[in-house]
Amino acid sequence: MKALAYDEKIATVMVYTNSMLVRGDVVAKENVRVSIWLRTQGVPNYIHLHGAQVISFSGGAPKTSSQNEIFIPTVQVNSFHLAPPTHDPLDYDASELNRTMQLANVMVGSFNFKGKMRISTQTDFGTSLDVMRASWASVYDVEITNPFLPQFNLQVPMLLVNPSHVIFGLV
Repeated sequence: MKALAYDEKIATVMVYTNSMLVRGDVVAKENVRVSIWLRTQGVPNYIHLHGAQVISFSGGAPKTSSQNEIFIPTVQVNSFHLAPPTHDPLDYDASELNRTMQLANVMVGSFNFKGKMRISTQTDFGTSLDVMRASWASVYDVEITNPFLPQFNLQVPMLLVNPSHVIFGLV
């Protein structure tokens, strides 16, 4: 990895696609909140990770590998979050009126995310999804599991999902 510029930082993230989970280091500008980076205009066409650990779920049992660098097309990313224990402040104002937390299961490939999504009190979950125009939605207080990895149980305060690439279930 090249030396960081004065205005850059490294953050360890986890990236989920339909067929793999990748954990690695991303280089970002110092003033970027990495937890919501994919929502910004500065998001690249490829997520460039250094020191990547990959779990592939394509065909048969999960397979692990390592890559010095990996480039994941951003359009293939289903979910994204900072690797624990690192976290950013949450991306909403808790005092905002007319909002509620809806329990939801979000299915991302073979991963199950049990968490909460913030929606309007004036509508239901389905309508909220229909009118959502955001490329990325936040899910809070998330427990992440995978039936192919029984030992994998991760808790994160917040993650992003691409609503058009995941399946939502209500609890």
